[in-house]
Amino acid sequence: MNNFIARSGGKRYLTQNDYLRNRFGGKVIKLSLNAGLSCPNRDGSKGFGGCTYCSSELSGDFSGNKKLSITDQMTEQITLLSEKWKSSMFIPYFQAGSNTYGEISKLSDMFEEALSFPDTVGLTIATRADCISDDILGLLKKLSDKTYLTVELGLQTIHDITAEKINRCHKYNEFLETYYRLQKCKINTCIHIINGLPGEDIPMMMQTAEEVSRIKPHSLKIHMLHIIKNTTLASEYKNNPFYIMEKEEYIKLVCDQIEIMHPEIIIERVTGDGRKSELIAPLWTCDKKSVINGIDNEFRRRNSFQGKKYKSSL
Repeated sequence: MNNFIARSGGKRYLTQNDYLRNRFGGKVIKLSLNAGLSCPNRDGSKGFGGCTYCSSELSGDFSGNKKLSITDQMTEQITLLSEKWKSSMFIPYFQAGSNTYGEISKLSDMFEEALSFPDTVGLTIATRADCISDDILGLLKKLSDKTYLTVELGLQTIHDITAEKINRCHKYNEFLETYYRLQKCKINTCIHIINGLPGEDIPMMMQTAEEVSRIKPHSLKIHMLHIIKNTTLASEYKNNPFYIMEKEEYIKLVCDQIEIMHPEIIIERVTGDGRKSELIAPLWTCDKKSVINGIDNEFRRRNSFQGKKYKSSL
């Protein structure tokens, strides 16, 4: 345990902050961008309305202004974040929407514009598993060969019955097919999972974590389900309320999930935060610091750490 804690900067799990500090020798800031792109389950290609929990900003509520150029968004983000963090190294993060869903020439131009920004040390591209064609994969491979690239894939759950409920519009086997294509090209992949999806119990959420550990992505983001105003999920919750996890229950679950996670997987997030004015439930997620501190305290109480219960046979 002591070796792991030393390697992870004193945390009981491997954080993105510590990983990037070790890799680049200092603080690296992600700049959240909005390229104004949509996704196939919004425009009718595969479905309408998007995932039931997704906001009108396509999960980019805190990203840049899509009316601005990529360069101007990055400049604006640096100004906004400079009061909180001081850094001379940046990773542009294409966060809102599905950022491989568009004309390849347009995508290539905006990625290259971001990479040309001073002191940029990498690139992060959030997308869906059904939005990576062979041509797009070729573009991602070229980017990966020249910079520290991470492609983020929204999995949320391995359970197809849940995926259908949330209107994800693709099955887990389709996700795996794309994931392994990315791995074959040696492209770093970050997987998103959401705890508390409608109809899922703790064993189902643990099964998703076990499967993520088995396939061993570069990194992982863990979120609590947010019910946001003016979403399909908000209407469903109003008409047929479903169980929402309490903070302590979530903290224990996240610790359970991280305990079985491969020790080399970077844990980029252990919770998320939405706009307080738009959040219906759970309101305890607004106090992000208390959730993170709660996870740290629970690990210390257990005298545990990431990978303590990892099984290579998973």
